[in-house]
Amino acid sequence: MSQISEQNSENHTEESSAPSLSTAVSCDISAPQSSAGISMHSPKLPSPLPEASAGLPVHLEQLADRARGYVEAASSTNTRKAYASDWKHFTGWCRRQGLAHVPPSPQTVGLYITACAVGTASGAATADRKPNSVMTIERRLSALTWNYAQRGTPLDRKDRHIATVLAGIRNTHASPPRQKEAVLPEHLIAMLETLDRGTLRGLRDRAMLLIGFAGGLRRSEIVGLDVGRDQTEDSSGWVEVLDKGLLVTLRGKTGWREVEIGRGSSDATCPVDALQTWLKLAKIAHGPLFRRVTGEGKNVGPDRLTDKHVARLVKQTAMAAGVRGDLSESERAEKFSGHSLRAGLASSAEVDERYVQKQLGHASAEMTRKYQRRRDRFRVNLTKASGL
Repeated sequence: MSQISEQNSENHTEESSAPSLSTAVSCDISAPQSSAGISMHSPKLPSPLPEASAGLPVHLEQLADRARGYVEAASSTNTRKAYASDWKHFTGWCRRQGLAHVPPSPQTVGLYITACAVGTASGAATADRKPNSVMTIERRLSALTWNYAQRGTPLDRKDRHIATVLAGIRNTHASPPRQKEAVLPEHLIAMLETLDRGTLRGLRDRAMLLIGFAGGLRRSEIVGLDVGRDQTEDSSGWVEVLDKGLLVTLRGKTGWREVEIGRGSSDATCPVDALQTWLKLAKIAHGPLFRRVTGEGKNVGPDRLTDKHVARLVKQTAMAAGVRGDLSESERAEKFSGHSLRAGLASSAEVDERYVQKQLGHASAEMTRKYQRRRDRFRVNLTKASGL
């Protein structure tokens, strides 16, 4: 991930004026700090701990290195990448506007999220400007809050220059989320048929699709699996093959959880059989479960696949299988992603809702229902129940 460096020298800045957000807040927001001294190099990820070169006693350097490793482990790789990207986006905008990004200024942040909402934050040409969604703006704000906290200079998100502007952005631009298409069982079977069972790559991708669907797993959870427990530092879990199925132990957002994946009704659609076949022919007995296939598809490397591979795999096989052929190619490409596997299980498993909720690792039934694309929304008819 890109690294974000502390730029303490930028604290020595001059004052300059900036346009006000609105007459309601113009008295304070119109005077953010200038960034005449902002450096042009890429920012680095901040750490609450001093670097080894900062004068730590020798006997504490190794302990500090370990502590920095724990700082990294406090959030997922994808979260850290997103936060680093968002911080770089913010500091780049500040530089172009002649504003300082340190110390934190609610007025500057208020102007920044406004620029994100109207599409001018990226610095692109007028014709290429694209406003950020409310969800993206909220993520960017979370990234700024995190980065400032790591620097020991907290950003007050409740300040009116941020909170009031964000409330207005939500009221003006918020819209229902665009859900990804669910991959249903008939879709998945057609997608599997597009894969070559005679190649290692085809066997691997087949196992990934079946494990992802049957387990209702996130794409990061699929590629983060190891063959066994405590085998790699970047693992998010491991698998254990039992007589009746596969037990997957996962480290999720709220702690460890277990996911049971039963054997399928036939060898062609059995996730356990597909995984065992891949492991046997790929000669994998330790370490990452799903790896890169190299050497014209004949060799299996040691490196773990990234979660982007899952998204590409779902999209490519869905397109090749002709799923949702009623849509244009560009529309179909937008409809499918790694999330389609989780939505597919939630939408097609005809069991009590609480079992689906447990499998997906959701804290509430309401979240599980958001994944169910074809549930009977009118099973309880309050119109008739009221006597109408």
